[in-house]
Amino acid sequence: MVTPRCVRKCSSCFRRRTPLPGSLGMLRAAGGSVRLLLSGGAAEGRGVPARGLVPAAAPPAHPRLPTQRCLQRRLLQQAPPPAAPPAVGRWLLVCSGAVAGAVVLGGVTRLTESGLSMVDWHLVKEMKPPRTQQEWEAEFQKYQKFPEFKILNHDMTLTEFKFIWYMEYSHRMWGRVVGLAYILPATYFWRKGWLSRPMKGCVLALCGLVCFQGLLGWYMVKSGLEEKPDSYDIPRVSQYRLAAHLGSALVLYSASLWTGLSLLLPRHKLPETHQLLRLRQYAHGATALIFLTALSGAFVAGLDAGLVYNSFPKMGERWIPDDLLAFSPVLRNIFENPTTVQFDHRILGITSVTAVTALYLFSRKIPLPRRTRMAVTSLLVVAYMQVGLGISTLLLYVPTPLAATHQSGSLALLSMALWLMSELRRVPK
Repeated sequence: MVTPRCVRKCSSCFRRRTPLPGSLGMLRAAGGSVRLLLSGGAAEGRGVPARGLVPAAAPPAHPRLPTQRCLQRRLLQQAPPPAAPPAVGRWLLVCSGAVAGAVVLGGVTRLTESGLSMVDWHLVKEMKPPRTQQEWEAEFQKYQKFPEFKILNHDMTLTEFKFIWYMEYSHRMWGRVVGLAYILPATYFWRKGWLSRPMKGCVLALCGLVCFQGLLGWYMVKSGLEEKPDSYDIPRVSQYRLAAHLGSALVLYSASLWTGLSLLLPRHKLPETHQLLRLRQYAHGATALIFLTALSGAFVAGLDAGLVYNSFPKMGERWIPDDLLAFSPVLRNIFENPTTVQFDHRILGITSVTAVTALYLFSRKIPLPRRTRMAVTSLLVVAYMQVGLGISTLLLYVPTPLAATHQSGSLALLSMALWLMSELRRVPK
């Protein structure tokens, strides 16, 4: 410790404005320069400035500090949104399974030609089926007024009508169960505060899509109930509306499954190499092809195009049939010519399985986690199973059990592709 006496003997130090040997030096960066602040030793510590010592300038006043509440608000704004509990992810997976059941049941309803048996639509009133003989006869009489009975089923009995009616009834009731499976738990999770702001938007979109799906289903059925005096074809629903109905169901299924997997499966910390980026792009492309192939199946079902050419790999005796572009203008053939629709579905299916095979071979060159490797292998296996089911359905003239299994296989294949895309997600920075 330096005494005041030493300070008086070393007055020359103060004339040079150098720091005392026992003083405390503080460096402060201001404007890119370094300032040296002097402290007054023991004399300044008693509140009395030493002789010959130039008093240090008072430090600049600090700006007004934010209050504790402002700091908490800023921290909350900067913090990432809280993760949704696992119950939300499991709920979305259950909902996706319910949608898959509705798609399969709708396919069976279409294959058994039961979709036009209920000729009106009521949200609550139709939930009670006919019970007495008089009620069944009244329902059958309503069906007899529409084209399907007059042209196709004019010799149908009441017992046969009950079968197709219950098929359509079960499909509609299952659709209502799907709607409740989305709306009721969503309301509960919302009130509990388990949904972040982005998740709230996603849940609202899913619930809205469910309601839209029900309205679109009735809009599709109405197209098959309309009188067409100039047409002697078998009454069927519009293939455009059928494709829209199936497409919206696939979007609902994919969005629910993707969100559920994103909430439940942790992301892998994979190195962002060039090969991994290419693998991710290939997975996205293969998933898009699979979705498009499944959607083209709606046009095949809507036009009964599976009954046109029941041979493979050729269509009849030719690789390219003569009536491929029979309609005019040419664009109509893609959506209205059964031959062209089947040809397009074949090409899309072969392209999809080729893309999945190339994806699998490319993934062998990249070190991947065990779960991701399982997803790639499962995608390859399901793709070849789906191709086998499709060819068998075609060669056997579209038997209902096999055709329904083929339609279910398209959902399984799409699920494997979405699982792989979930495994290859980027880790947020």
